[in-house]
Amino acid sequence: MSTPVYQLSGRPMQMGLLLKLPYLAVERHITRRLHGLGFVDLRPAHYAVFQVMEAGGSRLTDLAERAQMTKQSMGYLVDYLEEHGYLQRAADPNDHRAQLIRITAKARKMDDAVEAVLEELHAAWAQRMGKAKFKQLRQLLGELVFIVREDEANSSRASRVARTVHARHPGAR
Repeated sequence: MSTPVYQLSGRPMQMGLLLKLPYLAVERHITRRLHGLGFVDLRPAHYAVFQVMEAGGSRLTDLAERAQMTKQSMGYLVDYLEEHGYLQRAADPNDHRAQLIRITAKARKMDDAVEAVLEELHAAWAQRMGKAKFKQLRQLLGELVFIVREDEANSSRASRVARTVHARHPGAR
């Protein structure tokens, strides 16, 4: 099999698109299957909430930051998911002024369905590419995720240091 190319230029696709196209296929497959299983109120935009949710619950501001969206956009998604029974808000035991957003039993059922749907899709892809190659792809992507997270953590630390230096020495660059 050859490397996919851009239709306009004929050049090989860049890494971002090589990652994005399979992700979009996963999203479409999950949505189609979830709708078939009765979760007709979910859309791909809602997946961002579940992808960044912490096990014990998360604050809205943390969800928005991790999903790289505005607090207002995340609030809209959370409100919708709460209205449809996937999320609930509760007082944060560490700070009673804040609320934690937690998943419900309905969200756990949906999550189990997503796992089963993904297993089906992954099995189909592994059969077509070869099980060894698919396993290797997952391992390599896992390594890439660790590299990206490490780079983001280092970048975040560098930004905090730069802000601190600038706050102490406003003329410094």
